[in-house]
Amino acid sequence: MAIHEECGVYGICGGEAVASLVYYGLFALQHRGQESCGIAINDDASINCLKGMGLVSEFFTPEKLAQLKGSTAIGHVRYSTTGSSTADNAQPLVTQYIKGTLSIAHNGNLTNAISLKAELEDSGAIFHTTVDSEVIAYMIASARAKTDSVEEAVKSVMHKIQGGYALLVMSPKKLIAARDPYGLKPLVMGRIIRSDGGYATVFASETCALAATGAEYVRDVLPGEIVIADDSGVRSLDSGLTVKVKKCVFEYIYFARPDSVIDGISVFEARVRAGALLARQYPVDADCVIGVPESGIDAAMGYAKESGIPYEKGFVKNSYVGRTFIKPSQQLRAQAVRIKLNPIAAAVKGKRVVMIDDSIVRGTTIANIVRMLRTAGAAEVHVRISSPPFTNPCYYGTDVPSRENLIACQHTLPEIREIIGADSLGYLRVDSLDEMLGEEGRHYCDACFTGDYPNVDTKIDLMNEDAGVLEK
Repeated sequence: MAIHEECGVYGICGGEAVASLVYYGLFALQHRGQESCGIAINDDASINCLKGMGLVSEFFTPEKLAQLKGSTAIGHVRYSTTGSSTADNAQPLVTQYIKGTLSIAHNGNLTNAISLKAELEDSGAIFHTTVDSEVIAYMIASARAKTDSVEEAVKSVMHKIQGGYALLVMSPKKLIAARDPYGLKPLVMGRIIRSDGGYATVFASETCALAATGAEYVRDVLPGEIVIADDSGVRSLDSGLTVKVKKCVFEYIYFARPDSVIDGISVFEARVRAGALLARQYPVDADCVIGVPESGIDAAMGYAKESGIPYEKGFVKNSYVGRTFIKPSQQLRAQAVRIKLNPIAAAVKGKRVVMIDDSIVRGTTIANIVRMLRTAGAAEVHVRISSPPFTNPCYYGTDVPSRENLIACQHTLPEIREIIGADSLGYLRVDSLDEMLGEEGRHYCDACFTGDYPNVDTKIDLMNEDAGVLEK
């Protein structure tokens, strides 16, 4: 892999020991971003925010958590894409405006962020970051001055922004969650029973963060829905945006933790099904099946079960090294691969190995892994990929490179097999994604594989890939 992961958000309203809960929620979402993190908390009608570079466990010391007092808070873990990786771009963002204070945490990318930012700058706005989240913050603050409530301001802004987003907005009295109308970004709601018998409302990018904080899963926030939590309870507001749901298929292939359930679909089960489909589509005579940690392991289990070839643990992963694509430069990513994974020679020596990975982007990482297996003594290495080939960039919050950096756009399948050094190569067929998800109707976005973007304006706004998008 050589693509960036998405961000993660966690929020809680009306809770006890809130700072600790957000800390553990972000810890459970650490796989979604490992460059910076932050927590903003309501403290007697004001908002206190601490954020910085590094992992959640590194930045938030017990002393820092002790500074965060209040009953409502939002948190964020982040990675960077086109811009710099700096503390200034860490979230949550806190905005002071005429009506008071707002804080936001955002997962996703806006496809029209550049034009929206230009309009705001023309009207006098001054930006302090390079993230499109600040565009959203300015727009909500501006709309709030003309509406009766923060949620109405959020609704107004949702009619102007385009792209994918899971958004948490905190005012001194409310916590608001909003999800893009396509459902591209996951967002779930839960509750935690308080000591007084009441309950706190929780929002998170994945259900694994609910489980980590003892929250009961209630439901997914619906695409295009706005959910408001405050002292009076929880209520829903329809944004009025109606489009065909297109949730991100790559959440199931790679991004999400396997113990999460997104829109009713188990991530683990989807990956196992992908492996089984690969076994049927690309059978091979082999002695063992191994998976590249972490997201390739579940698919490898599915391949092994379907094919009858024994599953083996083929790699040891260094748990103290982050995912390679988190590193901002290709040189740093290549260095991380060499210390991140080590083949278990006893498991592969002299054997015909089927190696399952989730995707191939540039091809450099998987070529290194195949080379390591051969050095460890593997007689044959047959590569199976639990996603179709990447042929298009993603504009909704996943840092899939432009077409000239995608190996599947520049080479045929036999050429890719030769480049990565495999004895054979097979990708999951794009027409089997429905079966992988266990549903019909194509309620998912597969634009990175097909070029069929959910929002037709994406093809217009981002026709020139060199223009890029604001950093997320």
